[in-house]
Amino acid sequence: MMQMRRPPRVSMSRCLGVFLFIGCFLVPASLARFIVEKNSLRVTSPEKIKGTYDTAIGNFGIPKYGGSMAGVVVYPKDNKNGCREFADFGISFKSKAGALPTFVLVDRGDCFFALKVWNVQKAGASAVLVADDIDEALITMDTPQEDGSSAKYVENITIPSALIEKSFSDILKKSLSNGDMVNVNLDWREAVPHPDDRVEYELWTNSNDECGVKCDMLMEFVKDFKGPAQILERGGYTQFTPHYITWYCPQAFTLSRQCKSQCINHGRYCAPDPEQDFSIGYEGKDVVLENLRQLCVYKVANETHRPWTWWDYVTDFQIRCPMKEKKYNKECSDSVIRSLGLDMKKIEKCMGDPDADSDNPVLKEEQDAQVGKGTRGDVTILPTLVVNNRQYRGKLAKGAVLKAICSGFEETTEPAVCLTGDVESNECLENNGGCWKDNVANITACKDTFRGRVCECPLVDGVQFKGDGYSHCEVSGPGRCKINNGGCWHESREGHAFSACLDVDGGKCQCPSGFKGDGKNSCEDIDECKEKKACQCAECSCKNTWGSYDCSCSGGLLYIRDHDTCIGEFVCSKTRNSNRYETSILWAAYSLYP
Repeated sequence: MMQMRRPPRVSMSRCLGVFLFIGCFLVPASLARFIVEKNSLRVTSPEKIKGTYDTAIGNFGIPKYGGSMAGVVVYPKDNKNGCREFADFGISFKSKAGALPTFVLVDRGDCFFALKVWNVQKAGASAVLVADDIDEALITMDTPQEDGSSAKYVENITIPSALIEKSFSDILKKSLSNGDMVNVNLDWREAVPHPDDRVEYELWTNSNDECGVKCDMLMEFVKDFKGPAQILERGGYTQFTPHYITWYCPQAFTLSRQCKSQCINHGRYCAPDPEQDFSIGYEGKDVVLENLRQLCVYKVANETHRPWTWWDYVTDFQIRCPMKEKKYNKECSDSVIRSLGLDMKKIEKCMGDPDADSDNPVLKEEQDAQVGKGTRGDVTILPTLVVNNRQYRGKLAKGAVLKAICSGFEETTEPAVCLTGDVESNECLENNGGCWKDNVANITACKDTFRGRVCECPLVDGVQFKGDGYSHCEVSGPGRCKINNGGCWHESREGHAFSACLDVDGGKCQCPSGFKGDGKNSCEDIDECKEKKACQCAECSCKNTWGSYDCSCSGGLLYIRDHDTCIGEFVCSKTRNSNRYETSILWAAYSLYP
């Protein structure tokens, strides 16, 4: 069975019995606005085909969001469409030690996209390029509809893949047939916009836990991602918003059994029957009500500045209130809400009356949000993750999604959770990233970011370094002397310390009094005694010290350093005479300046 090129039209009867249904009544598939998320592929050799080409990111596997991957393109002689295991043809794509990763080019057609990528991955390749077989605009390669055989391999795909246009694939094939070595670089660094220090992301989800493989994957993701999500939200690094898809029942069918069991508010907001059997188990309207409750949990928690509580409620509800145990109901939900300290009355008020023949403001807002705006297409499948208004492509897994979110921060503003070893490698650890470093003060211009390192002169204790960040950085401005003495000479001896750093006129290095030199690399002690710069009076006895001198006077005289002279002791006496004081001071100066 070949993969569909575009979303097909879906009949009403089928819509009532499947999970991914939004094209039926809310946004017709023929009118839906689909956005293909792209990354770039740069050919670096041979010279004649060098250039940058657009590719469409596959909606499975793990794209390297925020990063890039260099490799060599290989087009197999056999099994060109990749629909069979390459081991059957004795083909392996494993790279030898020291060699570049292998990018395998396969032809479109005859089997699912995901199966091609899975077969290539098992053969040892690092990435897959799928060549379109007709001239058309790029489309998104999606996973096949759920069945037992495909579910086994789709979840295990870990390498990235991309669809390329037929015209570009023809260029690659011609170059490879001529014996050229084709080097390429697949780049995801601009796949997610990264304008500032906060990332906005949203998850289109569902409370139904009995809808098959995708529901299981979604539930597992929410549990795994709860920790990082709450760290990011509590720190103010992200703004997360949950969303839920509903559809409406056409006016002509609002009184039908199907719509009554699957909808609330007289057919305005509907969800498919969990068991796809209207005679047993839970009904679609049960799912709509729980979806609405989860939306109101988020809104009430957000009003109390605790939006991250949504993750607690959803994960606890999954664990405590599963459909299989017949606990998917309001009573179980209320117990979860109480345990989290949320205002029950506010949540019930937010939910409104499900029997009213009128719009529900919360669900109406959700239906409006499903329609794409700007760079984001319509939301038509579940689950859908949107990061900075770009739909995420790839496996919904903790590590992969965290990388996509981290790639949405402006460089150097990423939170610590984005710079851990399991998310990215710290390029500053090896050779300081090729950036400037002051080994004495242990100050570096290397800043680790999610996309790599940047060499930028640092700000340390309020003091800014200036320079190119690669070969030099110098302290500048007020407070510069606090940082490694402003790069000036300094030395300590016998409890005395001297520095040539002056925090004036933008900062300069000048040897202090008692020293001579350039002030930056060296300052040498001046021997004031030998050079006769001080302590030169007849009664003076001079002894040089490091950075200064000691001067003593003979005959019991006192040395006055400011005047460089010896003087006799002075006597002060007071006598009372006719209500006035007479003061006489006797002193003798034996020498002023020689």
